[in-house]
Amino acid sequence: MNHDRLRLDLADLAEEVTPVDLRDRALRTSRRLGIQRAVATSAAALVMIAAATGTALAIRPNGQAPAPQPAGPSTTVTPTPVEVTPIPDPSASSEPTSSSTKPATVLAGTRYYLEKTSNKYRIHAVRGGSDRVVHQLPFVTYGCEANTLTVSPDGKRVAWVQDSTDGNLSGVLLAGTLGKPGATKLLDDVNCLGPRPLRWQGSDLLMVGKKTGQSVLYDVAANKRVDGDPGQETDRCWSADGRWLAAVAEGQPYVADGTQLRQYTYTPPKDEAAHWGGWEARSVSMDGRYVSVGWIGTDPSRRDDSFAVVDTTTSKVVDLPGSGDIRSIMFTVDNKVIVKRATGISVLDTGFKPLGTVAESTPVRNMTLLAYVP
Repeated sequence: MNHDRLRLDLADLAEEVTPVDLRDRALRTSRRLGIQRAVATSAAALVMIAAATGTALAIRPNGQAPAPQPAGPSTTVTPTPVEVTPIPDPSASSEPTSSSTKPATVLAGTRYYLEKTSNKYRIHAVRGGSDRVVHQLPFVTYGCEANTLTVSPDGKRVAWVQDSTDGNLSGVLLAGTLGKPGATKLLDDVNCLGPRPLRWQGSDLLMVGKKTGQSVLYDVAANKRVDGDPGQETDRCWSADGRWLAAVAEGQPYVADGTQLRQYTYTPPKDEAAHWGGWEARSVSMDGRYVSVGWIGTDPSRRDDSFAVVDTTTSKVVDLPGSGDIRSIMFTVDNKVIVKRATGISVLDTGFKPLGTVAESTPVRNMTLLAYVP
């Protein structure tokens, strides 16, 4: 009975169930999955296109702002560094063109000369082919100017004595800036006699003698006397930097630099010495080893010449190369030796080896060489 009842219930249930076409459902499911895959693929493609477009806009060279990015997470793109090779500047080339090349010279600095005429005293600055008058004073018949006009070793200052009221024996010490007008009064009653009345110690200090015979060391830059005893030495001469002093004490010539003192001797040619009042050092090498020497006149007039070099370590005369009458010998601050001859200038190194020659114009050749500034 129970089995019959079960069959009847199953038959009723079967009549209520609607038949389903599984093939049609499978097709619909397949189409839905295909659409989802297509949408996903399209979205991915759009993201890639947007990224590529953003990158391209980010490196546009026209300076405009990048186009707006699609909404969503942004991506920072770091551009690849660009190495720029600089273009050489033609003016900085290591091989200058022939038009800018200038011939080298053994004396590239400025030489200062003193010219004396019938109505003027002039200081010339000669550099290369240039010759300029940088200072001049009027001629005075019984004045001290011609015997005292001098230039500092650095070429910045000029000093002289003028306004003599005692017949060219003494006057007022003046100083100024070379190449500029005007002068400053420094000291009264300054002696203007002798071969070199004004002597530079470096480029700021000037050793002068008073009319009374007293030596005075004067600071031209500060316009005041230097305190202390200047000593009793005579015939003083300093190296261009003011370090080494050549002088005479109790008849004995020597060189000193404050830490060492070296005496030396020199016997001038006898056949010439009889015509002069003695000799003195006119220039000192930068190491104090050598001095150039010149004659002291029998009258108290200016002497800037020199004719020989003495080695103070051996008291022997140095054999200078070259030929022609020597007018002056100057040791420079850049360790050169300028030998001024009647025919021009010979330039030597510290070992007195020739470095070259410098031609002088005829007017300059007859002037007195006062200083050389590299």
